[in-house]
Amino acid sequence: MTIATTNTNPGHAPSWYAASANDRRLRPILQGETTADVCIIGAGFTGISAALELAERGFSVVVLEGERIGFGASGRNGGQIVNGYSRDLETIGRRYGPEKAAKLAAMSLEGGDIIRERVAKYAINCDLVDGGFFAAFTDKQVREMANHRAYWQARGHAGLEMVSKADVGKHVDSDRYAGGMIDRFGGHIHPLNLVLGEAAAVESLGGRIFESSRVIGVEKGPSPVVRTRTGSVRAKYVLVCGNAYLGELLPEIGGRMMPVSSQVLATEPLDAGLIKDLLPANYCVEDANYVLDYYRRTADNRLLYGGGIGYGGQDPKDLTAIIRPNMLKTFPKLAKVKIDYAWSGNFALTLTRIPHMGRLSDTVYFSHGDSGHGVTTTHLLGKILGEMVAGHAERYDVWSALPNLPFPGGKTFRVPFTMLGAWWYGLRDKLGL
Repeated sequence: MTIATTNTNPGHAPSWYAASANDRRLRPILQGETTADVCIIGAGFTGISAALELAERGFSVVVLEGERIGFGASGRNGGQIVNGYSRDLETIGRRYGPEKAAKLAAMSLEGGDIIRERVAKYAINCDLVDGGFFAAFTDKQVREMANHRAYWQARGHAGLEMVSKADVGKHVDSDRYAGGMIDRFGGHIHPLNLVLGEAAAVESLGGRIFESSRVIGVEKGPSPVVRTRTGSVRAKYVLVCGNAYLGELLPEIGGRMMPVSSQVLATEPLDAGLIKDLLPANYCVEDANYVLDYYRRTADNRLLYGGGIGYGGQDPKDLTAIIRPNMLKTFPKLAKVKIDYAWSGNFALTLTRIPHMGRLSDTVYFSHGDSGHGVTTTHLLGKILGEMVAGHAERYDVWSALPNLPFPGGKTFRVPFTMLGAWWYGLRDKLGL
């Protein structure tokens, strides 16, 4: 088995995404003092989405990235356009009441729409393919999907279709599943090429992006200043979009989210007939377990397969030992297929599994904690941050009013407490409860 160890795109994880990136230009390091209407910390999906919304509205924008554009989860994830949030709309309704649930439901498909609109508007080459499939292992999971479908349909989502066990093979060539559900508004993309294309769009509108410019301090005054080791930006507003890679910069944020790693591998390019047999509809797939697997075809006929979970952001020593066995359970005929790439990346988890938005002062705002559902949600929330800066705070107010809770046990015990909960839900999956 040969795994890529040489990084052909320095500054990124040694992933298939980095190896197949369309744009490998190095952006400059911030040097000296500069000004902007808005300074954004983090050049992932949230920060770049906000930057593009603001640049389109005529604001001057500076984005500061500690590594490379898309360095974190935005450039390493499974590349799946999955609608909704990390908690289903029924749970949101029970927690927050029908009024807030209705407002969140009204936004729940928008992230995918934003992606498709920007891909079309800016001619972003990111291998966009429509369609997603949710795979159920048990009849109980099938019934739960049917309930979710009914709930979504009552709120305007007309793209969901139940799939019987007999018809699973039209979407996935595996005998593991008892049925499933199609989301015709789902899809998949090359995430690193998407965020790079959006970043280029920001720059085409006059926005400035600095890489290798890690922020070391934020002065939260009426005229805030963001400092790196080699420069500073004075702005009217600061948007903090660092998510799981924010580090210790702002402890008041960091204590309310936890980095969690997920692992992904990519096979060697497969025979075109074989990959089509495995995934005939070319939909992305995720299963219905608590610790789920997700997979899809790539544009060059690889199988990209992800899963696993590492609370606290810890990577296993052998990534393929975590993911490959599950891949072979799903597709036994791939036993002799080589794995060309294996990588890991962190996403930010919140206690509620719902993103947090809020402010640290009248001029410093943040969004983080998409909790594994970030491809679409980050695009939505980045746009909403831009709307807020432009004076349209209605949708921001909906999100910022949601409870923003710390993990029990603080930083010392949040990992073991969360692992205990995950163990329980994982046991329920194994027992079919």
